[in-house]
Amino acid sequence: MLRVLQRRSRSSAFQSFGNSKGLAASTHLSLMEKLGKVHLNRQVIAFIFMVGLVHVCSEPTTQYSILEESESGSFVAHLAKDLRLGAGELAARAARVVSDDYKQRLLLDPETGDLLLREKLDREELCGSVDPCVLPFQVSLEKPVQYFQGELLIQDINDHAPEFPEGEMLLNIPENSQPGTLLPLNLAQDLDVGSNGLQQYTVSPNSHFHVLTRNNSEGKKYPELVQDRALDREEQAELSLTLTAVDGGSPPRSGTALVRILIMDINDNAPEFVNSPYEVQVLESSPPGSPVLTVLARDADAGNFGRVSYGLVQASDEIWKTFSINKVTGEIRLKKELDFEKVKSYHVKIEATDGGGLSGKGSVLIEVVDVNDNAPELTISSLTSSVPENAPETIISIFRVGDRDSGENGKVVCSIPENLPFILKSTFKNFYTLVTESPLDRESRAEYNITITVSDLGTPRLTTQHTITVQVSDINDNAPAFTQTSYTMFVRENNSPALHIGTISATDSDSGSNAHITYSLLPPHDPQLALTSLVSINADNGQLFALRAFDYEALKAFEFSVGATDRGSPALSSKVLVSVMVMDDNDNEPFVLYPLQNASASCTELLPRAAEPGYLVTKVVAVDRDSGQNAWLSFQLLKATEPGLFSVWAHNGEVRTTRLLSERDVPKHRLVLLVKDNGDPPRSASVTLHVLVVDGFSQPYLPLPEVALDPAHEDSELTLYLVIALASVSLLFLVSVLLFVGVRLCRKARAASLGGCSIPEGHFPGHLVDVSGAGTLSQSYQYEVCLTGDSGTGEFKFLKPILPNFQDHSLRPEMRENPNSRNDWGLDIQLK
Repeated sequence: MLRVLQRRSRSSAFQSFGNSKGLAASTHLSLMEKLGKVHLNRQVIAFIFMVGLVHVCSEPTTQYSILEESESGSFVAHLAKDLRLGAGELAARAARVVSDDYKQRLLLDPETGDLLLREKLDREELCGSVDPCVLPFQVSLEKPVQYFQGELLIQDINDHAPEFPEGEMLLNIPENSQPGTLLPLNLAQDLDVGSNGLQQYTVSPNSHFHVLTRNNSEGKKYPELVQDRALDREEQAELSLTLTAVDGGSPPRSGTALVRILIMDINDNAPEFVNSPYEVQVLESSPPGSPVLTVLARDADAGNFGRVSYGLVQASDEIWKTFSINKVTGEIRLKKELDFEKVKSYHVKIEATDGGGLSGKGSVLIEVVDVNDNAPELTISSLTSSVPENAPETIISIFRVGDRDSGENGKVVCSIPENLPFILKSTFKNFYTLVTESPLDRESRAEYNITITVSDLGTPRLTTQHTITVQVSDINDNAPAFTQTSYTMFVRENNSPALHIGTISATDSDSGSNAHITYSLLPPHDPQLALTSLVSINADNGQLFALRAFDYEALKAFEFSVGATDRGSPALSSKVLVSVMVMDDNDNEPFVLYPLQNASASCTELLPRAAEPGYLVTKVVAVDRDSGQNAWLSFQLLKATEPGLFSVWAHNGEVRTTRLLSERDVPKHRLVLLVKDNGDPPRSASVTLHVLVVDGFSQPYLPLPEVALDPAHEDSELTLYLVIALASVSLLFLVSVLLFVGVRLCRKARAASLGGCSIPEGHFPGHLVDVSGAGTLSQSYQYEVCLTGDSGTGEFKFLKPILPNFQDHSLRPEMRENPNSRNDWGLDIQLK
């Protein structure tokens, strides 16, 4: 039994220190060397304790170790092997690891039997300064119940550096302190223990102190500063040392603190002047009360021993009357004016005394300096006040400079501003000439004020200035320039003659007569443009006038050039293009192209009695010579024999029926249409249409009277019309026979030639085309009208409408089926 326990304890020790996965090989060897004996003794004690408690199934305490700050999950030991249990037994017996403080810092892997670290452990947080740091834990098993006691030794690592409670220590030592004096210092704290704890103190290298490391009654190490040699506050009033506390870790860590040593003064130094003897120069023109210089004496002591006061010693009456010294600041001032001719220098003795009675002496040499009290003089010998702008290098002025002083005070320099086109030339001794550097430009600058500055070389410098005014005279070197690259002017037609239509403007950078501009019209590029009869220009101010009324329909726009010439010698000129746009006025009435309104022959349109509503009777075609909205035409029906029978489309002038014709409607209709443009004010024209209602194109047509009756008189002449109608019935048969014979004759003649009737030679539009925006037809229609040989009767023989649409409802069904068929009366109706 003892051999088993020893072997088991030895196995546990090797498992915890030799075979741990979380420790490096070198760490295992060192732990084995240092703790081998300790673990062996502990295993023996554990064996005896186990024998005593064998009846309660307890096990001896096993100790494991691990370094602090090991990562979570680090390997601690093979617990299953140490307990001589299989890996599966721990899980079967519900093995658990419990700490005394009920904090789960260890983790048991029941599958592998490894004891792992649950969280990172900080030795200083768990145990503080206690060493060693041991955390007891228990392993409990069920089925059967069994307990094992264990301990986890947390080994310290050097993770803390020594720290001083204060970063700076202040010591006061008198400068007469003797070598060997001990000065205790504050100790540093290190949270690590053992060899990782604080081991010694060091101080930065210096020639005055060294440090000793001592142990107090509690075993803590503290530093003590030892003085090595005598101190001198005047040599070094303060020492700054760096105290370092070093621990024994590997690598070692350290902490520092600043030790400031203030050396307290004693009066062992007399005042001394910094720059004795002093030398200073004073201008003879310095007023009383002017500072001469400030002397400075330094005392290496501090406090009252280093406070210095100043005074004059061994001074003559002249010095006492001329100078005074401030006891505190050491400033020497004048008490009266100096005179270089009487006294050229002064020797003044001064004394500095500290608060301890020690004093030092010095001297001041004061030299009186002659002042520069004469300003330079400038005398002009020759001057030119006006220069042409294109002139080459020209002499403007010749002058002489001088100064009555001597030495540097009598030497002078002469200059002019650098930004001017002039230069100074030295000709002989103190004589200078002022000349132009390059040709001048009057348009850039017409006048120059040149300030000539003469300065001496004295201290302070005296300066004399003289200003010369130079006028730049003009030459004609700039042509007139128009204010615009081109001009566009608008004038409404039908203007009044001599109307001002615009102004041409040009400028000239020259002056006088060189800048006086004359305007003129240049010959146009188009030789057919009679410019002189259209516009004129005022030669002095460039105002353009219309010479006559413009007609937009004849001339919409024209352009020409205007020249501008100055009165220089030679004269310079330039030109610009001018465009005149004529704007349209509503000065033209609509003109009716169809039907023609002439007195020689009236226009009669035929309307079949069987015409459907919307039947196109005719179309009024009109144009307007104006443009834009002045040429937008609209149509309106003013008068009609039957107001409700016809309508006209406002935009295209088509006259259509609005309903079916009845037997009660009269056979002849007179329509008056109004054609109006969209101008402001609008203009209009009227057109009269005669419409004859026929029962088909075979019905003979009666000539219309030359002068149509006004609809207002139709009611009064109704009785006359009834009488005429009764007479017409009696002649109806005779007229029918004559018409039939005439149609037959025309038919035979048409077979031999193009037509059986002559076409009048007068102008009549045969083809009407659509003019966009002029209010004409939207479709094209053509009518061929044939009159009888005697055109004076104005009787229609036949009318052939030529329709563009084969499906026009104005044709009868049989005509739509066969466009080239003849009607009952033998009239040719051809479709083109």
